[in-house]
Order: sequence, then C-alpha cells, then structure tokens
Amino acid sequence: MNIKQLTFLAALAATLVLAPRAAAHCQIPCGIYDDKNVMDRMHTDYETIEKSVKMIPELMKDPAKNANQVGRWIFNKEQHAQAIQDTVGAYFLAQRLKPDEAGSDNKSYLRKLTACHRVIVAAMKCKQGVNPADVEKLHDELHEFAEAFGLEAN
Repeated sequence: MNIKQLTFLAALAATLVLAPRAAAHCQIPCGIYDDKNVMDRMHTDYETIEKSVKMIPELMKDPAKNANQVGRWIFNKEQHAQAIQDTVGAYFLAQRLKPDEAGSDNKSYLRKLTACHRVIVAAMKCKQGVNPADVEKLHDELHEFAEAFGLEAN
C-alpha cells in the first residue's frame, strides 16, 4: 500500500469512528413537529446524499490531495442516510403509522408500512456506496412514501 492510500484510509477511518449518531425526534407530544416539516427535512437529507454521491467520485480522482474532503463527503452522505432511516423509524413508524389502521384500513396500513421499509432499505443502499442508481431509487421511494402518507413530495 502506498502513502496516498494509507493517508486516505486513515482519514476515512478517523471520520467513521468518530462519527456521532443522528438523533431523531424525542417522541414526546410537543406539537412542534408536523409531517410536512419532517418530510421536507427528509428531502433535504436526500439532496445532500445526491450531492455527496456526485462529489465523492470526483474527489477520488486525486485521493491524496482530497483525502480529507472525501472523508467528509462520505461521512456527510452516511449521516444524512442515517437521518432518513432514523426519521422513518422514530417518527413515522413509531408515531404516524397507527396499529389500529391495520384493522380498519389494511390496504393503507400495508402501503405505509411497505413504503417505510423501502425507504429504510434505499437509504441503507446509499450508505453502502456511491451508485447513482441507488440515489435515484431513494428518490423514487421517498415520493411513494410521501404519497402513501398523504404528503407532498418535493
């Protein structure tokens, strides 16, 4: 392994090891959060992932020169993908998807549940690499998700 590769790997490892976890909604009924606000925040997370996936390969053309920036963009991408996963789990699954709906409107309940799962998986795929197709899939899943919950998608 040459010095360029070692420098890049060291910067990447330090970034990932020291990365804080994204915090989701605290789950107390404060009335501050609303579905549109939360969906808008998820869309901003998506846009950040999209930009990161464009920047990382570009910066990797000269990894020794750009090692710190590459590490930051990777960390940024993963942090925003995690934020989407956390939001779906802690806000939509825990607070907006009502178990009673499974009995009263099973079709809607299953659509929302499936949309939640698909967004979580799509965000995971974005964390795993820099494939633009994975980013496009996340975009499509977020639109379906917004539609399932009766929200406007950006």
